[in-house]
Amino acid sequence: MHKARLEAFSDGVIAIIITIMVLELKVPHGDSLAALLPLLPVLLSYVLSFVYVGIYWNNHHHLLHAVRKVSGGVLWANLHLLFWLSLLPFVTGWMGENHFGALPTAVYGFVLLMAAVAYWLLAHCILSVEGPDSVVARALGRDRKGTWSTVAYALALPLAFVLPALSQAVFVGVAIVWLVPDRRIERALQAPHDGTH
Repeated sequence: MHKARLEAFSDGVIAIIITIMVLELKVPHGDSLAALLPLLPVLLSYVLSFVYVGIYWNNHHHLLHAVRKVSGGVLWANLHLLFWLSLLPFVTGWMGENHFGALPTAVYGFVLLMAAVAYWLLAHCILSVEGPDSVVARALGRDRKGTWSTVAYALALPLAFVLPALSQAVFVGVAIVWLVPDRRIERALQAPHDGTH
């Protein structure tokens, strides 16, 4: 199967996720900076989630760029990832409205954890179609950053019930690590042309 419909559908869902999140932002009643203060937790939650959705879109785009074909398993794995990402508007709003309370922070972290697991499953479904000698296999390698991120989310979950602010710091830290461009797929795509592997 060709990957074009999967890419188009995924891009559409991700665009809707961002749209839903921004529509949750309420206009302040007043024209001063003081009027913005009560909305600050919601705004900060939105910014964090926007960054996460952007990171997933960017990595998803690069991953699919290296893919030649998809299977039914890849389609389902992709839907699984989109399911967890589609919950981000809900948990973002809940966490922001409740000023980063313990349970909303933990649930937010759980959604991030499950999205990371879903992305890992998608990558491995693609690897099973593309094969061990494919561009995708060379690009992903051991995926230390993905493994580290998943472990960080798992540790942040119980931490949310003790120190929610520290749990939030973990989420921000992981996002910052992923903001550094990941060139593995670009390098792997260039390798066949310049004779290196």
